[in-house]
Amino acid sequence: MKKKKIGIMTTGGDCSGLNTVIHRVVRGAALRGWTVVGILDGTDGLCGDKPRTIVLNEDVLPIENAKLSGSFLHNGHAGALNFETAIERGRVKQFNAQLRKSLAALKLDALILIGGNGSTSLAWANREIYSDLQLICIPKTIDMDMPVTERTIGFDTAVQQLTTFCDQLMLTARSHHRWFVVQAMGRDCGNLALNAGVAVGATAILIPEIKFNTDDLLAHIANAPTDYGIIMVSEGITLRGHSGRPADMIARKLTTAGILNRTAFPEHIQRAGDTTACDRILATKFADCALNAIENGETYVMTALKCGDVHTVSLSEFVASGEMVNDPNIPGLCTSNAYVEPDNPLLSIAQDMGIYIGNYK
Repeated sequence: MKKKKIGIMTTGGDCSGLNTVIHRVVRGAALRGWTVVGILDGTDGLCGDKPRTIVLNEDVLPIENAKLSGSFLHNGHAGALNFETAIERGRVKQFNAQLRKSLAALKLDALILIGGNGSTSLAWANREIYSDLQLICIPKTIDMDMPVTERTIGFDTAVQQLTTFCDQLMLTARSHHRWFVVQAMGRDCGNLALNAGVAVGATAILIPEIKFNTDDLLAHIANAPTDYGIIMVSEGITLRGHSGRPADMIARKLTTAGILNRTAFPEHIQRAGDTTACDRILATKFADCALNAIENGETYVMTALKCGDVHTVSLSEFVASGEMVNDPNIPGLCTSNAYVEPDNPLLSIAQDMGIYIGNYK
C-alpha cells in the first residue's frame, strides 16, 4: 500500500466531537503507515507566507483529550482572510490562488475537511481549489441542518448539554412557581430545540418550521398541570410585529398575560461539554469511512449516516438534496440546508405527550 500524506482541518463554528474525529483519523492513518498533517485555523492557516501546520500523532493529541470539546486545530480568527472577507475586500482571486498554492506546497494526497453546511457548500462551490488532491468532507454541526445524513458530529452532545442546562432550571422553576423561556441555538433549524425539549419534558417547544399562535401558547401554559416548567424556543422563530431575541419576545407575552417567567440563554454551553458516547461512536465511524474513501480513490465526497450505515455521498448530491438558501455573508453562495420535516416522528410524539408545538396537524 502506498504511503499517503493527508491533511485535516476544522472550519466554521466548533462543537464537541471534533477532537474525537481528529484522533480517530490519526489512529487509523497510523495503522496504514500514513502521515497526518493538521492545518491550523482552517483556511486562515493556508493564507500566510507558508502554511501553518502540525504533524499529528497520539503523543500530540492523546486519547484522553479526544473527548474534549472545541478543536485542537482551531477554527480560524475573526476578521482573518477567508471566503467571506475575501469577497468584502475584493480579493477572491488572490485568496483562491493562495489556497491552491499552500495546498500544493504541502504535497498532500488527500484533505479531510470537517465542517458544517456552509463549509461543505463552499468546498463544492470552490472545488477547483482541491482538484489536485482527494477531498473528503465530514459533517459536524449542533444544528443538524445538513441534508443526506441522519446525524452530524456534535449534535448529540449539544442536545445533552441543553437538556442538562434545562434540568437544573427545572428545579428552581419548581421552587418559585416560575416558567423559564429557554432559547436554543439552531439558526433556522429547530432540531436542537425539538430534541432537547422532548428530552427535558418541556411544556412548549417553538421551532421555525412550525407556525404557532401566541394566544394558543398562553392558554396551553395557563392550563398546564403545573405552574412551572420549560418553554423551549429556537433562536430562528419570528413573531409578527415584534423584534429582539425570540425568548425575550415570548417572555414579554407571558408577562403581559400575568404568567411569572424568566428567560435563560445557554448560548455556547451548547457547543461545549465532553463528547457523548454517541458522538464519539459517530466520529469513529466517520473517520473510518473517510480513510476508506481515501484508500478507494474517492474525492469530492462527504461521509453520511443513513439507517445506521455510514457511507460516502458525492458533494454534488449533498448540494442537490438540500434546500438552497442564499448565504447572508457571502454573495453568490447558496448553502444546502435541511430542516425539521413535517413527518418527523418527534413532532407527533411531542404532541401526544401534551407539549404545545404550534399548528401541527
